[in-house]
Amino acid sequence: MTRGVRARLIGSLLAATVVLSPGLLVPAAASAQPAAPDVQLEGAKNFRDIGGYLTADGRRVREDLVYRSNRLSKLTDSDQAKLTAANVTLDVDLRNAVERKDEPDRLPAGVEYKVADVVSLNNGLGFHEFVPITLGRAIIDAAVKGSSDIGQSIGYPFMVSFQGSDVAFRDLLTAIAQQQSGAVVYHCSAGKDRTGWATAVLLTILGVPRATVNADFLASNTFLGRSDAVEQSWLDAAFDQVNRLYGSFDRYVRDGLRLDQNTVNTLRAKLLV
Repeated sequence: MTRGVRARLIGSLLAATVVLSPGLLVPAAASAQPAAPDVQLEGAKNFRDIGGYLTADGRRVREDLVYRSNRLSKLTDSDQAKLTAANVTLDVDLRNAVERKDEPDRLPAGVEYKVADVVSLNNGLGFHEFVPITLGRAIIDAAVKGSSDIGQSIGYPFMVSFQGSDVAFRDLLTAIAQQQSGAVVYHCSAGKDRTGWATAVLLTILGVPRATVNADFLASNTFLGRSDAVEQSWLDAAFDQVNRLYGSFDRYVRDGLRLDQNTVNTLRAKLLV
């Protein structure tokens, strides 16, 4: 998330308190992602295939079907041609309304555009946990774990607790499952936080081991050329919140995201080989 996005999200969460009153090292073997993606975009450095990873049962995530990225507003003509060559037919935008207005996606002709706004209030201002509890715990955890960015430490568990985020991630996963032809790209602004959690959820649904999920998440530091783009503790905070609220990841998918088993089965059949 950008600082502006985090500020707006945290502001909404703090307002909700009143209204509702209610990097670690990962073994190299953990990652199957190539050092450089097959499709490299000049205007979107964090664009990469989520395919190529091995699952716990020895299967592999199909390549050339689903891509994650940062903003697509700065794509060059050459970048657009590469998306066309990669047969990208659907773009799912996880950004908020201000981000979409200020930096609209620049897409080649024929690509369908869909919004799945992770911080939208269009579906209400509901949370799965009393907001001050989530907020207080996140602040304490950030201090204990030495997080370099308390806003991020707060934002990740709220992506699990905020019901509007559930809708966005469900819409994204459903869109991937239902896409009949071509590849899908989804993105936020930097392609590391909202996109990072979305990818962690998708890969976990597919059965990719947590160590590999962590490696994919941390790879944003490499692709963005910043050692502090993401921290392992932020992703851990989201998974910890899943376990606190639901007891298991499967229950989060079923009861939080409300993703039906048919969609889960379709994702696995489509994306695993």
